[in-house]
Amino acid sequence: MAAPLDTTGRRLTDEQRIAWLQLIRSENVGPRAFRDLLNHFGGAAAALEALPELARRGGALLSPRVFSRQQAEDEIAALERLGARLVALGEPEFPVVLAAADGAPPLIALQGSADVLALPAVAIVGARNASAAGRSFALRLAQDLGSRGFCVVSGLARGVDATAHEAALRTGTVACLAGGLDRIYPPENEPLLARILDHGGAAITEMPLGWEPRARDFPRRNRVIAGLSRAVVVVEAALRSGSLITARLALEMGREVMAAPGSPLDPRCEGSNRLLRDGATLITSADHVVEALEPILREALPVPPEAFLSEDDDDPTAALEHDDSARARIEELLGPSPAAVDDVVRLSGQPVRLVLLVLLELELAGRLERLPGNRVARKD
Repeated sequence: MAAPLDTTGRRLTDEQRIAWLQLIRSENVGPRAFRDLLNHFGGAAAALEALPELARRGGALLSPRVFSRQQAEDEIAALERLGARLVALGEPEFPVVLAAADGAPPLIALQGSADVLALPAVAIVGARNASAAGRSFALRLAQDLGSRGFCVVSGLARGVDATAHEAALRTGTVACLAGGLDRIYPPENEPLLARILDHGGAAITEMPLGWEPRARDFPRRNRVIAGLSRAVVVVEAALRSGSLITARLALEMGREVMAAPGSPLDPRCEGSNRLLRDGATLITSADHVVEALEPILREALPVPPEAFLSEDDDDPTAALEHDDSARARIEELLGPSPAAVDDVVRLSGQPVRLVLLVLLELELAGRLERLPGNRVARKD
């Protein structure tokens, strides 16, 4: 039996929060695997017990590293000393817009006020080495959007990000971090983050305390930026800019993507101009952003049922058995090229629950990669 969907905004108990943290911090457990584990076993505690056997069945030679209870308790206590807390998917403080995003993190560390997360949000992102004109536009846009009741979301990076945060200090801004709340990057923006918090804004991350951001962590941060926002506005982005990753993720989530036009002679504008050529909404003022969002904001955001995870204490265990022939039929459909999970289910002729279980076992063994669009690929 799958875990029931919690649409009531109930809070986790202390024990459940510890188990959730242990599970999401364990080796090879990402947001999708977490959701599948919780739905299959009815709760994080039962899923933790099953991890070694699941990984073994998936072909792992060693048991996956499981985050200990002591480590989880220490992290929660350290967050509290920092004035932060863990918020779980489905709890009242968890942003509904982020919950609706594909691959939403089951836990976020939140520092500051949760009130700002309830505002409709627009992300403003762009070049770290932005021109004076680009920074001036980002500043005016953030100020005007803030005065109209929007929260401004960005990544606390140099250039456009920092300018947008500064401009929205008094109206509400959220900084999404690639590292832990105690590992601010770049370090020179630590005073800016302090001002954001002092003015009622917030900082969020899915990474643990002490985590130094690496290059591969910034796309994860960008996914959260896109997930929090109803629209992403790109200001001055080069062709290989991380802002374009944020825009792509926003498109995959069904969010609005907008861009400010820039000089065709400035390489800092090549990426943002390409977005416009590819169909992004051209904006030159907050009026254009509001005009594009008004019809969208009048309708309730469609939140998929899986956005509301909960624990089902009535079903603490679930069967792990399946025969080798069924596994073989599923595995032979997988390869290095991405395949849609729906296609794997259809072509294998196996029940959905069984296919999801085999995929989960392979993922926990480190042999499967999850990709956007509910696709999977073999890693070995």
